[in-house]
Amino acid sequence: MATQREKDAVEYLKKHKIFELMNNLTSMLLFYRPENPRKFFIQQLEQLKFSQESSVRGPSLFDSSNLDAIFGILAPANQKYISFAQYKHSLTMLGIKDINECPEGANEDRISHDTFKTEAMEVLQRDSATYAQL
Repeated sequence: MATQREKDAVEYLKKHKIFELMNNLTSMLLFYRPENPRKFFIQQLEQLKFSQESSVRGPSLFDSSNLDAIFGILAPANQKYISFAQYKHSLTMLGIKDINECPEGANEDRISHDTFKTEAMEVLQRDSATYAQL
């Protein structure tokens, strides 16, 4: 049974998105493997602060070119769409938990490249904003 102090600590960590922040920083550290990890952390935190203050996209492992590559793998015959199942599976594999269950094209089972990228970038941006929105 958790004590009140432990419950308060967990609530504090959730409120300030500390779990997400540490997860994102650790993931980026292991992906980029910089020579100077401390300097890398400082740079990432500075970018995060700037993105919070100026409403620009913060640091993230995935960018538009990564999403283009994923879509290309899912649609190897150069199709202009993927199935809803492919859309949902690929976003889940990217670590996205809050998936839009009704994106444009879902009723026809034809998710366009633009819809895929828009949906993914929106959630990745929101999830990488490891700070409480102002």
